[in-house]
Amino acid sequence: MGASQQLELADRLANLGTETAFAVSKAATEWAAAGNEVFPFHLGDIDLATPRNIIEAMRNAIDAGHTGYCAGAGIEPLRAALADDIGMARGLQFGPEQIAVQPGGKPVITKFIQTLMNRGDGVLFPNPGYPIYESQVEYFGGTPLPYGYSMTPTGFEIDMARIEEQASNARLLIYNNLQNPLGCESSREEMERIAQLAVRHNLWVLSDEAYFEMRYSGSSTSIASLPGMSERTVILYTFSKRFAMTGWRLGCAAGPTQVIEAIAKLNTNDESCTTHFIQHAGIAALHDPSGSFALLEELRRRRDATARGLADVPGIEFAVPEATFYLFPRVAAAMERVGHTDVGEFATAALRETGMSFCTRHHFGRSLPGEDDRFIRLAYSGIGEERIERGLERFAEWIDKGAK
Repeated sequence: MGASQQLELADRLANLGTETAFAVSKAATEWAAAGNEVFPFHLGDIDLATPRNIIEAMRNAIDAGHTGYCAGAGIEPLRAALADDIGMARGLQFGPEQIAVQPGGKPVITKFIQTLMNRGDGVLFPNPGYPIYESQVEYFGGTPLPYGYSMTPTGFEIDMARIEEQASNARLLIYNNLQNPLGCESSREEMERIAQLAVRHNLWVLSDEAYFEMRYSGSSTSIASLPGMSERTVILYTFSKRFAMTGWRLGCAAGPTQVIEAIAKLNTNDESCTTHFIQHAGIAALHDPSGSFALLEELRRRRDATARGLADVPGIEFAVPEATFYLFPRVAAAMERVGHTDVGEFATAALRETGMSFCTRHHFGRSLPGEDDRFIRLAYSGIGEERIERGLERFAEWIDKGAK
């Protein structure tokens, strides 16, 4: 028998991050397995059923034999349906050739970066933000240029001074309106300033619109609809949130034809194609989206229950968002009441003392210099109204007792 070979992984893997919310999930699962009740506010999954018409369309597609390969860019009927749906909702016109179907929304991030970023190029991205932005920029050798937010009485606003001072060093800009984890939305003025900056510095823009339809009042606006933006913007679209299809893995990239053709070429190299019969389910979802309305109404009730419960917790500051399914409260005073200065230790103590499981600011990118990191994220998409109320009642009692 020959000598065993020492395993040496590729150097670039050292730059690859992960969704650290899954580490919180592991801790919560272990705590529950030990016989403790857990209130899962940590993971942005949806515990509601996918609408029946979508499930039936998937089964019919399997029965019809749609279980083999298909075009790497997606089947033509789904591309056409997506072009119509995305365009109509945003006041834009798309053709099927401007759509590349993906196994979820997340692949759009990595393929946008691979298509448009050269090694060393600067990439602006939100921080706190979806952690895969930072991970993919660093993995493919880009220069990370994170921009932050400041808290206001009505939510959060982008640190425009920081983004503007870094823009001259950037080639790409990742913009996530209706933002995870903050739950915030740009004002019209803020979005216009971002668009003007992108045009002025000739930036390619990834507009992550995973939560475009997940709103409780008003209407969403895509930055791609602003002057000078459609020709430089790739939209990330996903079925995951709108139709409670997180595990189905279906989404698309929508944008300029030449970029979409390059992304479709990556599809062929990476996964050959998105699962054929699931694409037929996507067509059914777009042709009859009525099932999504009940999902949104249930999420509205959960949002309101979460806001009511948080209002009873001493030392908490928060705004109630009109979109997404996240709240991002500042917990500085609450931490002081129970004797914690580190937000990670506070989260661990909360799990053990109350069963409340949540992410902290540190699960969404490295803290920026001088930043107040004493924030937590509560996702209410995977926990029912009654358990939301019970969990937050325990949380409030723990914080309140800490002051005595």
